[in-house]
Amino acid sequence: MGEARTVMDRLTEALTTNPDLSVAADLYAEDAVAYFPDVGEVRGREAIIEQWRAMTESIPEATYTPLNRYEIGDTAIDEGSFSGKNTGPILLPTGETLPPTGKEVSIQGIDLATVKDGRIVSYRLYFDQMQFLDQLGLLPEA
Repeated sequence: MGEARTVMDRLTEALTTNPDLSVAADLYAEDAVAYFPDVGEVRGREAIIEQWRAMTESIPEATYTPLNRYEIGDTAIDEGSFSGKNTGPILLPTGETLPPTGKEVSIQGIDLATVKDGRIVSYRLYFDQMQFLDQLGLLPEA
């Protein structure tokens, strides 16, 4: 197991079950760049951690079940299932918040982390936003 795999595994652990954003923050380079499906590109450690704060506050006891784990050079790639109950406010890209729905979610996604000198310099997360919103009951009835 190389450095990228170790860092990715530590990030996953820091963001699920009992989130510890100080650990997550320490895993990102100061000038890291991340991509999240709901907001697009986010630059800088502090801004990235704010995105994670919104997710961990809306689903504070999430679990992650890995399906596939890879490491290619300085990049770790995970495919897995993220599950939990929405018990906290949901931050919208506009900055507004929605009250918790109390609903369970389970979505599959893929994330990639490129690591240099022990810190994530590039991170990308992909998941089906429509599936996520549907499970939360936030899509209009057909």
